[in-house]
Amino acid sequence: MCFYAHICQASKSVLIVRIPFPKYLVGPSSTLPEYMTGQQQTRGLEDHGVAGHSHVGLSDVPGAAEVRLVNGSRRCAGRVEVKHNSKWGTVCGDYWSMNDAAVVCKQLGCGSAVGAPQYGYFGPGSGPIWMDDVGCNGTESALSDCEHRQWGENDCDHTYDAGVTCSEYTGFRLVNGSTECAGRVEVQLLGTWGTVCASHWDLLDAHVLCRQLNCGFAESVPGGEHFGRGTGPVWRESFHCDGTEAHLGQCPVITLGASPCPMAVASLLSPGSAGFASLRLVGGGSRCDGRVEIFQNGTWGRVLDDQWDMQEASVVCRQLRCGEAGTAYNPPKPERGTGPVGLRGVRCAGHEASLALCNTSLPESAPAAGVAEDVGVICWGSRRVRLVNGSGRCAGRVEIYYQGIWGTVCDDGWDLSDAAVVCHQLGCGGAVEAAGSAQFGKGSGQIWLDGVNCSGAEAALWDCPARPWGQHDCGHKEDAGVICSEFMALRLENSDGCSGRLQVFYNGTWGSICSNLMTLDTVSLACKELGCGDGGSLETRLPYGSVSGPTWLDNMQVLGVLQ
Repeated sequence: MCFYAHICQASKSVLIVRIPFPKYLVGPSSTLPEYMTGQQQTRGLEDHGVAGHSHVGLSDVPGAAEVRLVNGSRRCAGRVEVKHNSKWGTVCGDYWSMNDAAVVCKQLGCGSAVGAPQYGYFGPGSGPIWMDDVGCNGTESALSDCEHRQWGENDCDHTYDAGVTCSEYTGFRLVNGSTECAGRVEVQLLGTWGTVCASHWDLLDAHVLCRQLNCGFAESVPGGEHFGRGTGPVWRESFHCDGTEAHLGQCPVITLGASPCPMAVASLLSPGSAGFASLRLVGGGSRCDGRVEIFQNGTWGRVLDDQWDMQEASVVCRQLRCGEAGTAYNPPKPERGTGPVGLRGVRCAGHEASLALCNTSLPESAPAAGVAEDVGVICWGSRRVRLVNGSGRCAGRVEIYYQGIWGTVCDDGWDLSDAAVVCHQLGCGGAVEAAGSAQFGKGSGQIWLDGVNCSGAEAALWDCPARPWGQHDCGHKEDAGVICSEFMALRLENSDGCSGRLQVFYNGTWGSICSNLMTLDTVSLACKELGCGDGGSLETRLPYGSVSGPTWLDNMQVLGVLQ
């Protein structure tokens, strides 16, 4: 049998666990396509309370060719098909990019693009291949407005059919607060407004939403139902932003299983939209490093100084809630600003709550001594981790952003405990493999960490014991890598609550699980994951309809309990 259903015994005792699984991929899906160039989105169509369809509704763009998405697991994902001369056909994946996908998502009212899969990821189509060498700039209203070869002219077959994965988010707002920059977080999904579950909602997510809404930075994320619970649906997704995204729709998203939201709805408090003496850092790799600018009289202006040091940098990092200051510097000439000057000359004691409370001079004042130049800071809050050169965002060479520079990690002593911290930090589930010997290719430039020795419980890789930053005896042939489980979600298809066919979301697609070697221990873990109690029964012949989509797992055996 290549699927199984289970019936859980609901109880108040709920333990959330993760089951690493990619080692057991079976069938034609065992080699995964490298398609996810953005973040993965996990809500299945059934989660919306909408009946399943093989393709989306058609857009109404006057004069444009109709577009639909076929064979996806939800409304806004699937193989791209266009209608020309009254006949549906596919699009060749040659040079298919996120700009092309963005136009399709926009045309269909499906939010922003988060994936541009190629090579028949959603299955090969049939009939004509209408478009090839598509080259959108991302601003077009319809796919047919983009540059492409003549209709029907191509050098492809259907194994190259292009696909799209859209975010489906079409609006974000804060509700029930005393200002426009505080309140309960609500997200519009395909025209329906709902609240966001507070599980995993944190300051990084709030910072991104504040930036998106022109509300500066997030001051706090109040617990409980601080701004009320709302009356619409509660979306079960949780966002996993790193704080650098331009809007919340760009952040990786996972679902919380089939159980109701176990916590209050998400909320945030912000000091408000950019007001007098608000700060921002520009030109860096995160919101917590870069050149300093200040908002005055409705305009962002440069900050110039001739004696910029750690005391001033400490105030900037504190005001932006970016942790301690790591570096105070003057940007090199190519990175200097060209706009108006907001402040010229700043002297801080280092304990001030904002830069405006320091001893400052006005833009028209001449510098007291020396040459006043643009100033920049690197705060400890700018540190980030990423996986590079893998098959998705949850596998690859480990790189850390530190002191404004991306660098690698040496594989000396690198093990699963170290890898587990990286996977957890990225919201990528458990660690499946701790790769060494530049398995994902050699990096370049700085090697930041060596001798990493995590317990596995740390919140971030840089919290683990290691040699001092930048000290190592390695070359890039020893760059460390990670393969994470990429576990995104479980659900019960055709479910009446806590029974149905068990499916797992992996690599952007819902798929089935074979029951071979399945035991009640595995059923117990699944029930706990879904918030359906501590155990249940295994059924392999229940009338839940035909099986569609990939089969992701087989021969699953529980070797231990991950808590």
